[in-house]
Amino acid sequence: MSTATPEPIAAVDELRVLEAEAVHIIREVAAELERPVLLFSGGKDSIVLLRLAEKAFRPSPLPFPILHVDTGHNFPEVIDFRGRRVAPTAENPDGIELIVASVQESIDAGRVAESTESSGSRNRLQTRTLLDALEAGNFDAAFGGARRDEERARAKERVFSFRNEFGQWDPRAQRPEPWSLYNGRIRRGESVRVFPLSNWTELDIWRYIELEGLELPPIYYASEREVFERDGILLAVSEFTQPRAGETVNREWVRYRTVGDLTITGAVRSRATEIHDVIAEISAATVSERGETRADDRTSAAAMEDRKKEGYF
Repeated sequence: MSTATPEPIAAVDELRVLEAEAVHIIREVAAELERPVLLFSGGKDSIVLLRLAEKAFRPSPLPFPILHVDTGHNFPEVIDFRGRRVAPTAENPDGIELIVASVQESIDAGRVAESTESSGSRNRLQTRTLLDALEAGNFDAAFGGARRDEERARAKERVFSFRNEFGQWDPRAQRPEPWSLYNGRIRRGESVRVFPLSNWTELDIWRYIELEGLELPPIYYASEREVFERDGILLAVSEFTQPRAGETVNREWVRYRTVGDLTITGAVRSRATEIHDVIAEISAATVSERGETRADDRTSAAAMEDRKKEGYF
C-alpha cells in the first residue's frame, strides 16, 4: 500500500509554509521599523501580499497604510477593484487606509517631465512619484510583491533590500540573511524595501488565490477584447493605446498575466475563464509573465536593474 502524500495535500502544505514565512517577515518589519507601508498595484501579487499582511495582525486592523502609485494609464477594472478592496467590511469596519501617489500630479508639479517614449508609457516616471510619496509619508520600510522568479534583477534581491538616503539600490551592497535573520537597522533617511513573496512562484500565487478564494480584477480571466499586435505584444485598444498605420485591430479572447501601465502591458491569448484553467495554463507556460507581456522589460537585458538602481521597486 502506497504511503505517498496526495498531491493536493502536499501542494496545500507547501503554500502554508510559504504563507508562514511571509507572515513572519511582515511581523519582523512591524517590530523592527517605525513606519512601514505596503505598495499595492491591484495586481495578483499585491493582492496576495495584502491578504498575508491582514493575516499577520488579525484580529487587529492593518497597522499601516497601502500605497498605490497611479500612472493615470490604468486598466479601469483594476481601479474599480482597488476601491472595493479598501472599502469597509464587516471584518474591517474602518476599511484600509489608501494613499494614492499620482504620476500626473508629479508632472503637473514639474517633478517629472511627460513621457517622450513612443508608446506613451509612464512606467519610468513612477520612480520619482514613488520616492516623493515615501519621503512625504516618512516611511522607512515599504513592502512589495516582487518575486525572484519574475526577472533576473529581482532574483538578486534580498528579502530586506537596503536603500540609501536617495532611495537607490546597490546590488553589490546587500546584507547577508543567514538562517532567515533579517537586518533592519538603518540610519536617518535610509530605508528598506521588503519582499515577503521572494520565494514564491507565479504558480504558487495562483494556487494561493484559489486556496484562499481571493477576488481579482477581471482582466486576469479571459474575455473578448479588441487588440492589436505591436512588437510581438498584444495591446488592448484604449484611449491611451491606439493602433498605428499597418497595425490591425482584431477581436480576440485574451487575458492578462500581470497588471501595469496599459500602454506597455500585453495580453495573452487564452480561453481561461476560471481559476483552474488559469492554473493549468501557468503550469504549462515556458515564458515568464514579464518576459511575455511587459514591453518595458524588453528594452535591454538590464532594463529592470537600471530602474531599480534609480529607486524603482
